[in-house]
Amino acid sequence: MKEKKSPILGTEEILTATGGTLVRGNPDGIFGGVSTDSRDVTKGNIFIALTGEKFDGHDFIPNVVKKGAAGLLVQRGAKKIPEDAFGDASVILVDDTLHSLGDIANFWRNKFTIPVVAVTGSSGKTTTKEMIATVAGLSGAVLKSRGNYNNLVGLPLSLLELNVEHEMAVVEMGTNKRGEIARLAAIADPDIGVITNIGPAHLEGFGSLDVVMEEKGDLFLNMRNNGVAIINRDDPFSRVLADQWTGRNISFGIDENAFVRAERIFMRGERGMSFTLNMGEMGKGIDMAVVGRHNIYNALACAAACWAMDIEYDLICEGLSAFRQVEGRMDIHRLKGGGTVIDDSYNANPASVMEALKTLGELKGKNESIVILGDMLELGGETERLHEEIGRAIKDTGVNTLFLRGKFSESVARGALERGFREDHIYFAETPDGIMDVLHSLVREGDWILVKGSRRMKMEDFLHAILEEFG
Repeated sequence: MKEKKSPILGTEEILTATGGTLVRGNPDGIFGGVSTDSRDVTKGNIFIALTGEKFDGHDFIPNVVKKGAAGLLVQRGAKKIPEDAFGDASVILVDDTLHSLGDIANFWRNKFTIPVVAVTGSSGKTTTKEMIATVAGLSGAVLKSRGNYNNLVGLPLSLLELNVEHEMAVVEMGTNKRGEIARLAAIADPDIGVITNIGPAHLEGFGSLDVVMEEKGDLFLNMRNNGVAIINRDDPFSRVLADQWTGRNISFGIDENAFVRAERIFMRGERGMSFTLNMGEMGKGIDMAVVGRHNIYNALACAAACWAMDIEYDLICEGLSAFRQVEGRMDIHRLKGGGTVIDDSYNANPASVMEALKTLGELKGKNESIVILGDMLELGGETERLHEEIGRAIKDTGVNTLFLRGKFSESVARGALERGFREDHIYFAETPDGIMDVLHSLVREGDWILVKGSRRMKMEDFLHAILEEFG
């Protein structure tokens, strides 16, 4: 395992960043690397004992000390730990270890003068982040947050990977309750803020789209004073935020008033899409190997963010053309029998499901299509209505067969049946094994299968089973 030796931080720096108290150890001590997972601790690390509903990092202190942790960040009021469990490690006491993790990451981030881009939105965050990293990577070394390291633990850990080789950074910000974006922005202190779109996601934590808008808008309110806001001109909620923003902004969209625009859009089936990328007076046709009209918006948001970093127009075009689809997000797999699977299993909300259905409709042409759909989670009081709406959209986009998983399956089925979907073409299956026999009888050359659902529904299990079964 690679040893975690970056960042290099002194005891005094940790105390300055967190406002903590050194209760034992060397005030001139040095720590190499920060860890929040006892399994990853290596010699010289400072271990931050986070607490959660189902775990308490303080339980693992004896273990991390044996592994060579040089420092421990512990929370006031935590369970009593025997003195001999600390060994030779320095111990710093703080009010809240999670908050202190963010404070340390912010302290480290501000040692660097490179531009930091933060990306949030109801959908498209990860793809847009990956696009920005691809384009920016053509002009210099880029730090990007790994996978979906987009929460109050993942984002700080991403920033703590910054080193002198990096020339820019791009991080993702996710949220499911009010106040998280403001805190994430305070940690990352971004120079450029991107909001991809605002839609009905995580309504369980927010209650309404207006509150979702306010939460996402906190990114702009907590950027640096000279920060640049990247605005989706085609999104009505984003336009409201644009009117409230008084600093510099760069707009994107298909709207003629956007600075970064897509024109002459041509969908090339499973090979991707082509469009003219206009930025001010400049215009150039580019081909992208990604599917789905929504990815045009992700590409435009990327172009706007890269322009804000002073990346040349031709390099932006080159980077977008070089970009490849992110696994689990409209990723296409050919089956040996001639069918095709769209893997969009990574996550789902009403807006992203609608986009996936539109793309499925465009790609299948006159062929038949199958949807394997898991529940969309965290939608609060709107859950049943929104699932019924998806059911109606499934019928409207010409889907032939529907497999449903989850406790809101009945709501999807109800919406589909209201539109006239055939009842004998709806199947309920909680495991992949439950659909294989039916799939074998259905799938023919030219058919398309869409697999989608919220993260916790583990719809990738269905994808892997299909690829294994059909080849």
